[in-house]
Amino acid sequence: MTFDIDTSIEVLSRTPLVLEHMLLGLSPEWLRSNEGGNTWSPYDVVGHLIHGEKTDWIPRAEIILSHSDSKTFTPFDRFAQSGEDQTRPIQVLLDEFKALRVKNLEKLRSLQINDVQLLQRGVHPELGEVNLKELLSTWVVHDLGHISQISRVMAKQYGDEVGPWTAYLGILKQ
Repeated sequence: MTFDIDTSIEVLSRTPLVLEHMLLGLSPEWLRSNEGGNTWSPYDVVGHLIHGEKTDWIPRAEIILSHSDSKTFTPFDRFAQSGEDQTRPIQVLLDEFKALRVKNLEKLRSLQINDVQLLQRGVHPELGEVNLKELLSTWVVHDLGHISQISRVMAKQYGDEVGPWTAYLGILKQ
C-alpha cells in the first residue's frame, strides 16, 4: 500500500474511538499494569499519544512546510507523559486525546498537501533528513503500534492464568 492522506486519516480518525472502547470503564488493574520494569501501561500510552498530538505530528509537518531556513525538529520527549499529573482519570485523558486529534486532523486537511509537498524535507534530530510523506506515514503506524502495545500489555496480565493455552496465544510470546 502506498501512502495516501485520505486513507491515513481513516486510521488516524479512529484511534481515539478504538482507545475509548478498549479502555473506558476498565479497572485500575487493567489501566495501570505494564509488562514490568520500565514498560508502559495503557494509561501511560494514552499520555504519550497526547504529548505527540501537542508536540510531534502537526508541529513537525508545519516545520517541513514552512519557508524557514531551519527545518530541524525540536527533539520529542518520548517519556513526557511521566511528568504529567498521574491522578487524572482515563476519561479525561481520552477526551483530551480525542479533542487534540480532531483539531490536528482538521489542520492536516486544511493544509491541502499535494504530492510535491509530500517530498519536502525536515531534519529529525536523530534520524537526519525525512520527508513529509514519511512523517505522516509514521503517524499512522505509530498509532497502530500503540494500539497493538496496549492489547499485548493487557493480554500479558493473564499470561500466567491461561495454563496450557499459552501455546496457542502468540501475543503472550511477543
